Amino acid sequence: MPGSAGAFGAELPRAGRRRQGVGLRMTNATTAPVARQSLVVIGNGMAGMRTVEEMLKLAPELYDITVFGAEPHGNYNRILLSPLLAGEKNIDDIMLHTREWYAANGITLHAGDPVVHIDRRKRMVRSTSGREVWYDRLLLATGSKPFIVPVPGHKLAGVIGFRDIQDVDTMLEAARSGGHAVVIGGGLLGLEAANGLLRRGMQVTVVHVMDSLMNQQLDKPAALLLKTALELKGLNFRLDTHTSEIVGDARVKAVRFKDGRDIPADLVVMAAGVRPNIELAKAAGLHCERAIVVDDTLQTYDPRIYAVGECVQHRSATFGLVAPIWDQAKVCGAHLARNGHRRYVQQATPTKLKVTGVDLYSVGDFIGGEGSEDLVLRDPRRGIYKRLVLAGNRIAGAVLYGDVQDGPWYFGLIQNRTDISAMRSRLLFGEALCAQAA
Repeated sequence: MPGSAGAFGAELPRAGRRRQGVGLRMTNATTAPVARQSLVVIGNGMAGMRTVEEMLKLAPELYDITVFGAEPHGNYNRILLSPLLAGEKNIDDIMLHTREWYAANGITLHAGDPVVHIDRRKRMVRSTSGREVWYDRLLLATGSKPFIVPVPGHKLAGVIGFRDIQDVDTMLEAARSGGHAVVIGGGLLGLEAANGLLRRGMQVTVVHVMDSLMNQQLDKPAALLLKTALELKGLNFRLDTHTSEIVGDARVKAVRFKDGRDIPADLVVMAAGVRPNIELAKAAGLHCERAIVVDDTLQTYDPRIYAVGECVQHRSATFGLVAPIWDQAKVCGAHLARNGHRRYVQQATPTKLKVTGVDLYSVGDFIGGEGSEDLVLRDPRRGIYKRLVLAGNRIAGAVLYGDVQDGPWYFGLIQNRTDISAMRSRLLFGEALCAQAA
């Protein structure tokens, strides 16, 4: 595995520069102009553009930057697709970088023209339209794609994922006619999609293979409270249920389960997880396992190529939440800027659900293990549940439902490995009471 600081060596040969021309930058009034290097970014999403932002803070004149994106837009906040679907946001609200921003920063954007080939020997990428650009440094930010459960009928019209603006447009079009929507997947994304479709007037059933919702983020008592609250909003659930077939001719009409029962469906949203989008990297011969393998500097096994976001695998872990990806962008941006002293370190990341009127917060190890202890507060009448998992005199994990205002405080205690022995008896009642007692 390569290190990072050594990735930037002597002046690179001209073959690494863009065919369209070599940019120039003036170092000072008495020296000759220095040719800019070429940075090509594959992926116009949050991870790639945040990395470019971090790099520009440190070395705004170092590169000619070319960005290729699969979608015909500027960079937008994918986290806000759920509020967009629910009608709480519009397109302008979720845009992070308009085309004017790219122009103002001297960035060439090829939106709607994804890269289809990487030639590592020539250090060249080629897009769908046939455009070729040479690179000195290449940043892969290809993200992930929804996992479409491969049951019969999964390619029918009306069966979609929930990953981009086009998916939202498809859902909104279906919602205009009302009818039934089936969301396959009772995790974070599935529940947000279900809530949005419900608010748009559809009857919605969530199908989940496990016996509790958000099983990767919540323990069962919190999951039961969540299910009850969402049922009161009008959602229907089929838990511990396996889909066997999507029924229809040209378009979906129903979803059939392994027990032989079926339910009507005018729209099926697959929200059963995502898979890192690594086909392009694999075809280029980069080392991939579940995702593109990177070191602590976000460098791949090719020292000229970096990768960030949902397409990467770092120390056996993959990523789907924004906080670790922001950390990756800061580290990767520094190394691209030749300011390579940072290293990426994985940290616990909290989970929140974007459903109006439902408050939950989960972070760390909420399962516990041998030697761990639980502190639990239940107030069913007020719909409040808190569970803290302790390992020794430190908090290892937290699940909060109904009252989440102390979530960031617990998160800080976990990150800082704070000794909580002096406030153990008051810990469940939050930061304010603990501070008063201290």
